[in-house]
Amino acid sequence: MAKRDYYEVLGVEKTATEVEIKSAYRRKAKECHPDLHPDDKQAEERFKELNEAYEVLCDGDKRARYDQFGFDGLNGQQGYDGFSGGFDGFGDIFSSFFGGGARQTRNGPERGDDLRYDLTITFEEAAFGCKKEFKFQRSEPCEDCRGTGAKPGTSPEKCSVCHGTGTVRGVQNSLFGQVVTQRPCSACGGTGQIIKEKCPKCGGRGRVRATRTASVNIPAGIDDGQIMTLSGQGERGVRGGPAGDLYVYIHVKPHKLFKREGYNLYCEIPLSFTQAALGGEIEIPTIEGPMKHTIPEGTQTDTEFRFKGKGVQMLRSSGKGDLYVKVRVDVPKRLTDQQKELLRQFEDSLSGKEYETRKSFFERMKDYFTEKDGK
Repeated sequence: MAKRDYYEVLGVEKTATEVEIKSAYRRKAKECHPDLHPDDKQAEERFKELNEAYEVLCDGDKRARYDQFGFDGLNGQQGYDGFSGGFDGFGDIFSSFFGGGARQTRNGPERGDDLRYDLTITFEEAAFGCKKEFKFQRSEPCEDCRGTGAKPGTSPEKCSVCHGTGTVRGVQNSLFGQVVTQRPCSACGGTGQIIKEKCPKCGGRGRVRATRTASVNIPAGIDDGQIMTLSGQGERGVRGGPAGDLYVYIHVKPHKLFKREGYNLYCEIPLSFTQAALGGEIEIPTIEGPMKHTIPEGTQTDTEFRFKGKGVQMLRSSGKGDLYVKVRVDVPKRLTDQQKELLRQFEDSLSGKEYETRKSFFERMKDYFTEKDGK
């Protein structure tokens, strides 16, 4: 039988978009899917033809070659005899039509579930990196019954209802005619096996809770809220399936002195009135220890100093962030009468030129009111 044009098979124009092609495929797949027409060879051939057309037109490269050279442009990659999709390759699309996997069973290998562990570390551990060990719980195959759920010395028996398949078939009428459906077997819970004598240790579940110890290397520079993955450390798989993963959520304790933004650190330190006025050497805290720094005389409150490379180590890099130190002038309180008199004498000795910010403010205020009165 001669091949039909792929656009004709799907019932779309050559200018059809990918969305239109997919929509046409889904619509026509309902009409000829083999599960809807068991033992209907014509429906099976139409479905194979439909899948072949869809496999080409939903692929940009294959579609371009087909549009330019026709079937010859596919170089034998497609054809009824060489169709690569098969029926099972479109199981997800078909199951979306009817709300369930018609071909899925519960007696095959299953991947274990992923687990989460919340790990709290100190600010310094996050900045410099560390190795941490912790205990967590996960489900594992029962050692007594080797995961079968049956009492040691016995074995599960094949379910007589589903004959070990884990599913039962049924026929129901729909808009498309008779639909053959599959559902998990209620007699065995979809496992295909019946356990008459349950394992005392696991109660027939085939799995037990176990406490395990894991270790994780925390890299320098990790931040609060980041996640580390320990592959294969999650729940054990079922019936030979792979294990899940263990996701370690990092929580970093706040620091007494520093606040972190990215790889930069921020800190505020108080200065006495005398230190700010006269300047001099002060001690600056860093995560690696205190260091000396000379501030200039006349340093104003909220002045910020930047120290390059004194921040946090960058992840997977030799670089470091910066440290920003903001100074705050701490005005003295509860002065003695003698101290107050000395400050008055000091204030009287000033000409006003010493206060740059104050001088600028009062000049601007004077100009403002002069302009206001002149209007």
